[in-house]
Amino acid sequence: MIYKLLPAEEWAAAGVRGHYDGSTVDQRDGFIHLSGREQVVETAARHFAGATSLVLLAVDPGRLGADLRWEESRGGALFPHLYGRLPVGAVVAADTVPGDVPVAEAVATLLS
Repeated sequence: MIYKLLPAEEWAAAGVRGHYDGSTVDQRDGFIHLSGREQVVETAARHFAGATSLVLLAVDPGRLGADLRWEESRGGALFPHLYGRLPVGAVVAADTVPGDVPVAEAVATLLS
């Protein structure tokens, strides 16, 4: 499984369209930033600290085809990058991230 953190309103809009086109940062970079299980808690801490109304998507990488590439990023680690839309059908779970604890802690709890 690979993961994507995003605002709940973006996920709701993706559900209507049938796909997610990525955040402003994703669109700027030309791919949708995703994280492996061992990376997503740090991603939450670095990029979503203090954010509220988030959803954690669990994505089946086998449903993404050749548009998914593992590329070097933070600290030389390989991260999953999706060069295309994220189809709603590739998402196997969408969990609301509790807002009453720090985002990284909430994500860690959701993964356990």
